Amino acid sequence: MRSKGAITLVVLVVVLGFVGCGATSSYNSLVQSDEQVREAWSNLQATYQRRADLIPNLVETVQGAADFEQETLQSVTEARAKATSVQVSAEDLDNPQRLRQFQEAQSALGKSLGRLLAVSENYPKLQATQSFSDLQAQLEGTENRITVARRDYNSTVRRYNTQVRSFPTVVFASLMGFKPKTPFEAEAGAEEAPDVDFGSDS
Repeated sequence: MRSKGAITLVVLVVVLGFVGCGATSSYNSLVQSDEQVREAWSNLQATYQRRADLIPNLVETVQGAADFEQETLQSVTEARAKATSVQVSAEDLDNPQRLRQFQEAQSALGKSLGRLLAVSENYPKLQATQSFSDLQAQLEGTENRITVARRDYNSTVRRYNTQVRSFPTVVFASLMGFKPKTPFEAEAGAEEAPDVDFGSDS
């Protein structure tokens, strides 16, 4: 009788040991994946910030052109202010509404920039200035970086979400507070960089 109780106890200890090891392994793996998502989000935010930081110089350069459309400049300035006011922290990445607000603000800024650059083609003297050309090249590079950063973020989120929803990790994930993250959902046609003519021909 005593030996049965001892065997049961040993089996119970072994099972609990396996469960504990599995939970520890799952937790550590989820922490690592969560940190990768946070890093990818930080990189994406830094790229958007780079674009926002270029805009004041662009607006200042464009204002130097006589009779440049003030409405267009105001639209870009307002879109930048709105885009930089919508902050999404790593803790908000499981909130689709917050991420959608961020995306909409950034999209509006991208469209305003596109209009400004399209209108600037009507100003040959502006197009010919070196500072404007340099800013155009920097913005073009930044738009490409944004596309890459969004793709990297989505890839990291996909890996994390797959892990959170896979068995047996799914059993521990919700108990330990790991929720699926929200991917960046591009607008229709946004799989390509914005169609902005940077007026390279002069």
